[in-house]
Amino acid sequence: MGKSVPTLAYGSWPSPIDAALAAAHDGRPDDVGLVGDEVWWTVPRPAEGGRRTLVRRLPDGTEEQVLPAPWNVRSRVIEYGGRPWAAHMTESGPLVVFANFADQRLYAYEPGGGEPRPLTPVSPKGGGLRWAEPDVRAERGEVWCVLEEFTGDGPGDVRRVLAAVPLDGSAAGDRDAVRELTDDRHRFVTGPRLSPDGRRAAWLAWDHPRMPWDGTELIVAEVGPEGTFRDARTVAGGPEESIAQADWAPDGALLYASDRTGWWNLYRDGQPLCAREEEFGGPLWKLGQRWFAPLDSGLIAVVHGRGAAALGILDPETGEVVDAAGPWTEFAATLAAHGERVVGVGASPRSAYEVVELDVRTGRARVVGAPHEDAVDPAYYPEPRIRTFTGPAGREIHAHIYPPHNPGCPAPDGELPPYVVWAHGGPTSRSPLVLDLEIAYFTSRGIGVAEVNYGGSTGHGREYRNRLREQWGIVDVEDCAAVALALADEGTADRERLAVRGGSAGGWTAAASLTTTDVYACGTVIYPILDLTGWGTGETHDFESQYLESLIGPYAEVPARYVERSPAEHADRVTAPFLLLQGLDDVICPPVQCERFLARTDGRGVPHAYLTFEGEGHGFRRAETMVRALEAELSLYAQVFGLTPRGIPTLELSR
Repeated sequence: MGKSVPTLAYGSWPSPIDAALAAAHDGRPDDVGLVGDEVWWTVPRPAEGGRRTLVRRLPDGTEEQVLPAPWNVRSRVIEYGGRPWAAHMTESGPLVVFANFADQRLYAYEPGGGEPRPLTPVSPKGGGLRWAEPDVRAERGEVWCVLEEFTGDGPGDVRRVLAAVPLDGSAAGDRDAVRELTDDRHRFVTGPRLSPDGRRAAWLAWDHPRMPWDGTELIVAEVGPEGTFRDARTVAGGPEESIAQADWAPDGALLYASDRTGWWNLYRDGQPLCAREEEFGGPLWKLGQRWFAPLDSGLIAVVHGRGAAALGILDPETGEVVDAAGPWTEFAATLAAHGERVVGVGASPRSAYEVVELDVRTGRARVVGAPHEDAVDPAYYPEPRIRTFTGPAGREIHAHIYPPHNPGCPAPDGELPPYVVWAHGGPTSRSPLVLDLEIAYFTSRGIGVAEVNYGGSTGHGREYRNRLREQWGIVDVEDCAAVALALADEGTADRERLAVRGGSAGGWTAAASLTTTDVYACGTVIYPILDLTGWGTGETHDFESQYLESLIGPYAEVPARYVERSPAEHADRVTAPFLLLQGLDDVICPPVQCERFLARTDGRGVPHAYLTFEGEGHGFRRAETMVRALEAELSLYAQVFGLTPRGIPTLELSR
């Protein structure tokens, strides 16, 4: 006779996916590139203080780390960073130029040829000198890139230009040796893309109070023989047209992704190539993101889709797109192409992100780096469902539902599971449908997860994205609540055991949900925005310092709205237990926001915990931090929902 399977209450199921395993698999490969015949990319190292290193795939198929610890290949331009490396093949091998996180200097490095040597100086002013999107111009003895230069100590004392840095190291101690290619008339710029004949350069620019998904300008300039930019002019874009990326076709035509029709579609010299109600671009949160890459044949590799992002090849003559065959259902906004080879980063609900190469001639796609390996039996992975719910006024709400799932633990008859609503950050972003061991950490223990791509999320066109204009703290909160209550009403979730969690802008949504609704029994709020007045008047970095002008409204016109929407102003309304998690080095959502919120809940008897982490900024990167945060979150749910998870330290809740 077969063994009987034990019936255990939701939340008490034993799971092989512990917090350490989830932390070890956090993050993904990024910034892919082709260096000669080799594929290179950056990858996180949570166990090494959260640094990112550069990895190469050798001709024999093995992976080799290019830069050892403590080198950290990561830019801080606009704080979210940008593409941090480039390489050029010389007769003796690759020459690598990269931004090092600790001092933000550019370095040049020849693997096997000694230590990296600095190319740029250190500035004592404010955030110093920062660099992104390097492009090695060996014929000029320079690397062209974005320069972010602080002129004072405040977060807004900053200018950004395109610049040329000498490769000979002469600027390592001399700021004046850096040649500026543009003036600083625009607040934000992306790196220049040089036309095939070298005579024109194209880049994107925008200014406060717009964010790049609101409106950008595509600028083209002539490049003189001496390497100067002349006659710069705007050729596309505007206040209500977002150009997400621009590049040049091999024949010199200008390609770009514009949302002028309400969807980011591709254009060639202003003419549409593939008019569809789906996205061929996305929100430019990091400089150097790439949703398309032109091929030598005239075809274009594209990352495209509606609510998801597939890798395909677009024929600009016919407008036809043929997607790469394979298990990957989601590709990140990083692409590289050379000849007929395309390299991207793909994932699926059954596999984490891995580096994928597509041979356009054969149509064959294969994993060439960071291959997914099942750290546990995949039977413990969640089995997500794509759902569309109905919200207030009949509006559609897109979500991914992850029911509790554990092959060895059926739940008792009649018991409904607890569910946690996850609100993504951004808020102009979305939750991709990919394997995430943090989600599996909960679902394998009997706790359901609902990722809500609330109004304002990307992937569903500009109209859906614009739902959050002046409605932040309302539409996102309503949409999350609508999904939670719908799950309860249909008998999927236990109405009395609903929670909300989110980080950054998702932390705002979680906190606003706790102060304005009675839907949730508890919440986890991670490096959040809590006080709009403070955040919008100097408590955050320059890139997002006027984001609230569109999310909330012009501060000069509606200052009371900033107070009314802020969770910190209504902390006395919180009655549900909560957990606050905060990095002490966070300059985007600084700890003072949490401290202000806590001061207003002090003495009210609401169970809560506040955990802070030295050395962590906006987004946790260290393994030990992620372990502590996950275990604390599970302990909160256990105490509130009456669960008995095994081997989890009890989180001490204050009142």
